[in-house]
Amino acid sequence: MPGRRLTILITLVWILAGLGLWWLARPAPPPPGPELAFEFIQPRLLPEWELGRQGEAVPALKQSCKRFAKWPDDKKIGPGGIAGEAGDWRSACKLIDGLDPTDHHAVRQFLETEFRTFRITWDGTDEGLFTGYYEPLLQGSRQRSDAFATPLLRRPDDLLIVKLDAFDPKLKGKRIRGRIEKQRLVPYPDRAGIEKSTPEPDTVIAWVDDPIDAFFLHIQGSGRVRLEDGTMLRVGYAEQNGRKYVAIGRELIRNGEIARRDMSMQAIRAWLEANPDKARALMNTNPSYIFFHELKGPGPLGSLGVPLTPGRSLAIDRRLLPLGVPFWLDTSAPSADPDGPDTILRRLMVAQDTGGAIRGGLRGDVFWGHGRDAAEIAGRMKHQGRLTVFLPKDVTPP
Repeated sequence: MPGRRLTILITLVWILAGLGLWWLARPAPPPPGPELAFEFIQPRLLPEWELGRQGEAVPALKQSCKRFAKWPDDKKIGPGGIAGEAGDWRSACKLIDGLDPTDHHAVRQFLETEFRTFRITWDGTDEGLFTGYYEPLLQGSRQRSDAFATPLLRRPDDLLIVKLDAFDPKLKGKRIRGRIEKQRLVPYPDRAGIEKSTPEPDTVIAWVDDPIDAFFLHIQGSGRVRLEDGTMLRVGYAEQNGRKYVAIGRELIRNGEIARRDMSMQAIRAWLEANPDKARALMNTNPSYIFFHELKGPGPLGSLGVPLTPGRSLAIDRRLLPLGVPFWLDTSAPSADPDGPDTILRRLMVAQDTGGAIRGGLRGDVFWGHGRDAAEIAGRMKHQGRLTVFLPKDVTPP
């Protein structure tokens, strides 16, 4: 009996010693993540609110309302229903349908009456980064040739999208992309892998004459292609290969090729054109690859599925903020003249798109339309700014 007691005692000592060692060696808990917060503010206190041309955002608001009208009343708007449910927008959308876009005073009164405004903070700050994007124009052909050798691809049949919450409810909203090889789901090839392969003819929408133009089309997400016969083809985002987006501008900064203060889309393009022997390798450091589809009608289309309005549609991080709703953006933007000064940009925007590089509660991308001016502004826009969201008067953000 004494021997048995001694054995039990020794065992307990070892267990306690093991627990003590585990406690000392346990990994530290992860730090808390960035927090999204909302502070009520009167719209009249927004900078230049009384001077704004809010009516110019009415066409974009109407597009959002058309999308909301197709949804059931209990469909949540934004992650966690941050902007309420579709039914909460019915009354405001009915009034929006009757607004005159040229009567800015009436639109301001409507917004002040039907909505409440909330200044957004993210990770303890109310300032974030705002950039721009546009609809580029490429030169292309339906047939491959020496002049037109870079394909714009449709979504491939073997690209699978797996919603992970079907396997674990804790993974709600998470998804992965891949394809089946030898009865196993594997990651879809990256940019380099896709471009090494020879595409099947029926997977190519068009062939374009410049791989650098094609690369920037992948970043912008949609664009126009002027075919050899003069026909204009419009393409838009269809899917993505599931690989993480990597900004090649950061690689150029890291390698000392371009100074951070000089970074812009124009600077990246100039470097790629001046270094043709290194351009492909640099572009392949971004493994993300975009597949397109032809647009038959108004466009380009944003992630909300509605046509974007130049200067009034905003891309946001849909994991954190609601698509379809109005925001007041307080920032600045470059001049269309490369030598001109920046201009103050304070206006009503509508969140109707998202993008691989748009991450965070105070991160946005302004859609500038198409043409030279749009490209000049979008390519050089990287400005700090603030964001305020408009929600129906009976909706309070969680």
